[in-house]
Amino acid sequence: MAEKRDYYEILGVSKNATDAEIKKAFKRLAMKFHPDRNTDNPEAEDKFKEGKEAYDVLSDAQKRAAYDQFGHAGVDSSAGMGGGFGGGASFSDIFGDVFGDIFGGGGGRRGGRHAYRGADLRYNLELSLEEAVGGTSVNIRIPSHVQCDECGGSGAKKGTSPTTCTTCGGHGQVRMQQGFFSLQQTCPRCHGNGKIISDPCGKCHGQGRVEKQKTLSVKVPPGVDTGDRIRLSGEGEVGENGGPPGDLYVHVHVKEHGIFAREGNDLYCDVPVSIVMAGLGGELEVPTLNGRVKLKIPAETQTGKMFRLRGKGVKSPRGGGPGDLMCRVTIETPVNLTKKQKELLEELGKSMKEDNVKHSPREASWLDGVKKFFEDLKP
Repeated sequence: MAEKRDYYEILGVSKNATDAEIKKAFKRLAMKFHPDRNTDNPEAEDKFKEGKEAYDVLSDAQKRAAYDQFGHAGVDSSAGMGGGFGGGASFSDIFGDVFGDIFGGGGGRRGGRHAYRGADLRYNLELSLEEAVGGTSVNIRIPSHVQCDECGGSGAKKGTSPTTCTTCGGHGQVRMQQGFFSLQQTCPRCHGNGKIISDPCGKCHGQGRVEKQKTLSVKVPPGVDTGDRIRLSGEGEVGENGGPPGDLYVHVHVKEHGIFAREGNDLYCDVPVSIVMAGLGGELEVPTLNGRVKLKIPAETQTGKMFRLRGKGVKSPRGGGPGDLMCRVTIETPVNLTKKQKELLEELGKSMKEDNVKHSPREASWLDGVKKFFEDLKP
């Protein structure tokens, strides 16, 4: 007869392993080598029996102490590999004892109505840029399920109470036996509640919840942006069977603005400048979200020039200083010119050609680029 292997080696644990570690190791071995899962592997049953024998000894404090002191000789009288997986125990007994926690507790010891957390809700909130930057408070109306005030959430008609399910005995689960394998599943009659409502509440129809519109005040902090969300704890769907309510998530969307565009904490705006001011320089008023400010335009400013007004942007709700306002100059060509104005422009153009001075800083480089472009096209 082959010499027995060390029990600790069989389970793959150290000699100072805790009871929890031994139990976990046997779970892993049993799930791997259970015969029902290895019908085409005749060696699996032997390995399972071997593991069960090791577990029977090491999970018992007295047997483990004897084994640690005398080895197999100290436990041969109480542990054997015959008799149906050791000591006559069926796999259903093993499953209920070792794996019961996977299916809600061995033998239904954790029975009763299951409480479920309510669902989270989402609300899309559209804000103007001014509201998003400055912060605001808004009232919103949302549909939600709340506890039925007629039955107090029990689902039973007023004056009556739910009765214990006779199929599962109030545990909410039933055990099914399939050969050596024992499984627990949700009771098909009470659907896991453990209770049967014979006379349902007329208002909620046995659900314990009713739909209701509710109005909430949402405080929007300054600086929010599209994509931000505000969490209102406990304002979601009411839980089932006394479970906690879910949360309400308010998703922010900021509408496009007629003047400003936002990028992070900075604001951008286009500032139209006349050709005269761009050439000679000057000062003009530009808008900010906090009022008007003066912007000095230097002489000979080119279109596309960016001016930064520090601190005139958005302050993030996550902290830190405010962003900046970026003013992009757009030089406008004059329209609706009078005859005299056209004559003055023609005179200006002639003068600029005659003085032999470079007045268009980008013209030469642009013409050189065009010339090179056409040369590259030649075969």
